Amino acid sequence: MFQPAELFLALRYGRSKQRQGFAAFISRVSMLGIMLGVMALIVVTSVMNGFERELKERILGLVPHVTLTSAESRSLPLTPDPLAAITLPKSVMGHAPFVNVEGVLQGAGHLQPVLLQGVYPRLEPRQSELNASMLHGSLAGLQPGEYGILIGRPVANRMGLWPGSKIRVLAAEGQRFTPLGVMPAQRQFTVVGIFEAGSDIDQSVAFVHGADLARLARLPEDHVGGVRFYLNDAFNAGTVAAQLREQVEPSRYVISEWRERYGNLFAAVQMEKSMMMIMLSLVVAVAAFNAVSALVMLVHDKRGDIAILQTLGFTPARIYRTLVLQGMYTGSLGATLGLLLGILITVLINPLLTLVGVSVFSYEEQLPYVFNVQQILLVFFFALVLSFIATLYPAWRAAQVQPAETLRYA
Repeated sequence: MFQPAELFLALRYGRSKQRQGFAAFISRVSMLGIMLGVMALIVVTSVMNGFERELKERILGLVPHVTLTSAESRSLPLTPDPLAAITLPKSVMGHAPFVNVEGVLQGAGHLQPVLLQGVYPRLEPRQSELNASMLHGSLAGLQPGEYGILIGRPVANRMGLWPGSKIRVLAAEGQRFTPLGVMPAQRQFTVVGIFEAGSDIDQSVAFVHGADLARLARLPEDHVGGVRFYLNDAFNAGTVAAQLREQVEPSRYVISEWRERYGNLFAAVQMEKSMMMIMLSLVVAVAAFNAVSALVMLVHDKRGDIAILQTLGFTPARIYRTLVLQGMYTGSLGATLGLLLGILITVLINPLLTLVGVSVFSYEEQLPYVFNVQQILLVFFFALVLSFIATLYPAWRAAQVQPAETLRYA
């Protein structure tokens, strides 16, 4: 098979096992550094993507993505239909009324502040994250008029509650004025289910039927707290909220999204992921530019060989291409090995952690990971680009070798 002379020489030197000296050592170290840097970038970004996905599913699966509430009062009338004049964006999978009230759970000598979230089980999506998180009972156990409540496992453990237990619920809204002062709205509820989403939601949110919560908060008849919209991707909430705001009267309705309550958490995760990528990218950059030292020393040691090649007809441009290909061989080999090792270690990360006895979580749960093909390719080509840039100066130095002067003193 025909092979350009520049590529032949670059591969011959790169694959040679007879190279010795400090230049060969630096070349191998740079290749090893690129491999480890690419591997670490792929593993870390995949694990961070996994954490982001878990947060997205466990938190955003249980809270409203986008809400429509009244700008004039604390409740929203359902008659006339507030959505009648609204064209829902395609990313909205469904919608349902809801009631949210700040409250306190009282029982067994404990007080637990929670957000009481009133839901309507028949209107919830089929693949509800709340149903998937249930340990005991189900979302269907919330029946209007029966005053049932779903609580998180941490709250149940702290207060000693089980399905069937009674608990007093105090609501911040619906308070009464009595001769003894302002008394909060309160009523005894029955625990009909216990859930665990594996997030802060477990101890900060409790679910009851929307009709029961509306009655407890003394909302007018046929009124709810607002309407929540379910999206196919919660990260599209900003776009959907902007589209809805264009269709409603700002003086009558308020459009909110989940970022107003949980945006700081996801921003912190995104910033941490970005900082980790920047730091590990510097490792790849340092390893790639180690090839500069190796190639400069190679040019110095092989000045005679370069001069002979020029006398045989090699132009400076061909010498330049040969040295670039030599450096790219080292960089591409390191990047390819790092890519393969990164994917392999990510897939085997949980068995490897178990093998060395490292426990990331205090409970039995595996380290999540998600492969993002675009990110992986970006890391791979980033290493190749740095390797290419690192070869430019040494290749230019090689192209400047004067054969007559070099061979005269050889």
